[in-house]
Amino acid sequence: MQLAFAPELEAFRGEAAAWLEGQLSGPFRALRGLNNHVDQIEERRVWEQALGEAGWGCIGWPTQFGGRAASITQQVVFAEEYARAQAPSRIGHIGVELLGPTLVAFGTPDQQQRFLPDIAQGRSIWCQGYSEPNAGSDLANVRTRAQRKDPVYQVDGQKIWTSMGAFADWAFVLCRTEPGSVGPKGLSFLLLDMHQSGVTVRPIRQMTGEAEFCEVFFDGAIAQVTDRIGAEGDGWKVAMALLGFERGVSTLAQQMQFKNELDAVIATARSNGRARDPLIRQRIADAYGGLKIMRYNALRMLSTADAGALSAAAYTYKLYWSSWHRNLGELAMDVLGPAGEIGQTDGSFGPLTRLFLMSRADTIYAGTNQIQRNIIAERALGLPREPRGP
Repeated sequence: MQLAFAPELEAFRGEAAAWLEGQLSGPFRALRGLNNHVDQIEERRVWEQALGEAGWGCIGWPTQFGGRAASITQQVVFAEEYARAQAPSRIGHIGVELLGPTLVAFGTPDQQQRFLPDIAQGRSIWCQGYSEPNAGSDLANVRTRAQRKDPVYQVDGQKIWTSMGAFADWAFVLCRTEPGSVGPKGLSFLLLDMHQSGVTVRPIRQMTGEAEFCEVFFDGAIAQVTDRIGAEGDGWKVAMALLGFERGVSTLAQQMQFKNELDAVIATARSNGRARDPLIRQRIADAYGGLKIMRYNALRMLSTADAGALSAAAYTYKLYWSSWHRNLGELAMDVLGPAGEIGQTDGSFGPLTRLFLMSRADTIYAGTNQIQRNIIAERALGLPREPRGP
């Protein structure tokens, strides 16, 4: 198990850090520290394009598709430096980290040529059409249907919790193309233009006051048959492969952002005197220890990776970090005390209050903790699924 990065990666780390610092101290200084997905959208589109032009937009992709063919460790180093520089959260990450690798693995040459360059260069923003009102953790229960009328599919239904849906250019949509099918059978994976009359987007207001995700309604929306990824009826296989990319490198460098948040909690505890409380000190120590465990676990996964694949240990990561982060949010509120319940003059919340509010969803989205335990049992440990009754 390697507990540090190889020395030859330091030059790469320096190159990434220098570029990020130059941009975030210069033309993009107003975006530094912006960690939601709703503010300054047009400026952030320009930021995505700047990343693409400099070759930092999708470094893990093959070079022929606009990437750098970076190793897993290089990708993690860049993601760490990205968080260390307090660069804005990526509004293009769904295209870069989820759809892009899926197209590389399953897309036709025509699809790769039409979609990958715009993602790599930050010219198109994507959203994910998976969850529905009655198909969240039970994703195979999707009811959005697509009727084939060559050369197109006509899509009708509803998706929910769609991050970036309010400004995305395209969506990948899991929908039912075989009438009467149930469960994972009869599903297809379609790419759909969000800028058409058959698509209605309604933002969902969060308790933070923001609206980072949306409801999306399809009423006769059109998806080209040539924009289906994989064979008709193979949508479940494609969708599950995409979720595998979600559990890979894209999550491994969160520790740096978490460290920034923990540092802010510690600074607040010192400034308002809460650091003198032995129970608060113990909880801060526990949070620090948990952060170190996450880092060593990430390095363990990297040290056992081969050919770009992560070990089964990667399946434990979401369960661990989501519970740790939720606890950090609770610690932040206890450190703030009554001040954490008072909004700012513009009606928004302070960063630590926002941390608490946002972290309440961590153990729910992208698979609840209960679902994560099932995934660990079935995919990481190979345990059989419990048979269903008659």
